[in-house]
Amino acid sequence: MITIVDYGMGNLRSVQKACEKVGAEARIVADPDAIAVADKLILPGVGAFRDAIHELRRLNLVEPIVEHIRRDRPFLGICLGLQLLFDVSYEDGEWPGLGVFRGDVVRFPADAVLKVPHMGWNTLRREQTDVPLLRHLPEDASVYFVHSYFVRPQDESLIAARTDYGTLFVSMIARGRVFATQFHPEKSQKTGVQLLRNFAELTV
Repeated sequence: MITIVDYGMGNLRSVQKACEKVGAEARIVADPDAIAVADKLILPGVGAFRDAIHELRRLNLVEPIVEHIRRDRPFLGICLGLQLLFDVSYEDGEWPGLGVFRGDVVRFPADAVLKVPHMGWNTLRREQTDVPLLRHLPEDASVYFVHSYFVRPQDESLIAARTDYGTLFVSMIARGRVFATQFHPEKSQKTGVQLLRNFAELTV
């Protein structure tokens, strides 16, 4: 069973349907007690960092999410769900995140030649050689992005993949059975389906 965290800011049904497409049972949950006992957890997210962290705290979801990650249970953060894992975001101010990993969230440079937000298809450049979620995917897999901000981990061993958009940014992190992507697997067609299948097949 995959549990999808509902804090009012994710394209939840799209993620659920994508999980179901690979044969996984998926439920959308906003109850901290249900999240605390989840086998596999997905934290999606679309929108502003400030609003997201506020809602997670208001709904008392922070502790069960962080504990799930600390126990190295299968976890997948998507887009904003990646950014929330870090110490601080500088999106329209300065906002503390979950602090699971050291690092910050910053905007693409103001003088960037390319348009911001970064929207559309782009390729992954692998930094780790054996990431379970990337199994059976081509080395230069193409995935779908929609974002203006990206993470800068202090510990570079976290980085599973980078992507070039005027600057090389971190597009995926991995440690143990904890993963998070800046791209949207649920919008990434065959590549995203395979990634979610790999997640669904992780042992608990």
